Amino acid sequence: MRVRTTRSTARSAARSTGASGIPAQRGKRAEGPRGSRVGSEGGLLNVFSHGVLLLWALMVTLPLLWAVMSAFKTDKEIFTSPWSPPSGLHVDAWGRAWYQAHMSQYFLNSLIVVAGSLAGTMLLGSMAAYVLARFEFPGNRFLYYLFVAGMSFPIILALVPLFFVMENMHLLNTYPGLILVYIAYSLPFTIFFLSGFFRTLPTSVAEAALIDGASHTRTFFQVMLPMARPGLISVGIFNFLGQWNQYLLPTVLNVGDDDKKLLPQGLVALAVSQGYKGDWSGLFAGLVMAMLPVLGAYIVFQRQVQAGLTAGALK
Repeated sequence: MRVRTTRSTARSAARSTGASGIPAQRGKRAEGPRGSRVGSEGGLLNVFSHGVLLLWALMVTLPLLWAVMSAFKTDKEIFTSPWSPPSGLHVDAWGRAWYQAHMSQYFLNSLIVVAGSLAGTMLLGSMAAYVLARFEFPGNRFLYYLFVAGMSFPIILALVPLFFVMENMHLLNTYPGLILVYIAYSLPFTIFFLSGFFRTLPTSVAEAALIDGASHTRTFFQVMLPMARPGLISVGIFNFLGQWNQYLLPTVLNVGDDDKKLLPQGLVALAVSQGYKGDWSGLFAGLVMAMLPVLGAYIVFQRQVQAGLTAGALK
């Protein structure tokens, strides 16, 4: 009886453990459909997200490609076959836009104003953001939220008082006037962006520099500012894009002086001055000229822009 009981116990144990000696998992069959269901849902979500991204990419790139393609066509080809490639590289439209429409002067004016305003915005914005992010003093949060509130203030409400202020200061139709206005217009976003970036930088590095005898100014310019390079490049690209394409402010502050017009104003003047005779190929050529600096800057610094945008999340 004992032998039979032992043999039956061994057989039941073998059945429960299986041939390999590993206990059988009774719930394995029940977990299979759940895993496949989660995998199918994740696959559908990936397909949907990639489809949306692909649609967005087409909506952004196709108009750009169509504008570049139209810049190398003749006016007849633009109207007869707008979606077909050009029959040849007709570069005469670029010459008309650059010389006859004075796009070269407008391009130079935009370079002067944007270069000065971008340098001032990055210098003042980074200094203010560093102080607000790394130092505690009475009124710190008030000043920070005051700058953030400036982002929500529509510039169109300040055009009339801004015009009279610039007139009283004799800064209308001048490069310094536009540069100062652009700096004030871009500072709120720059401070908001860089304040969060400076908070993610390690405090031990700044403390080590101060212990070694460096002043706060030297610590900022030689230690902290190089560490914030990805964030500076990212916000610099955004400011360059906004200032290069700005149309409302120079239109109000550059009245009556055609020699001081910027590139967006030049494109509008090129479209309006044609009257009943349309130089559409020249207009597309001028449009591509205005887009090239922004596209080139983003293509060159795209890795730094992505690193600056994701640095806060990775920290």
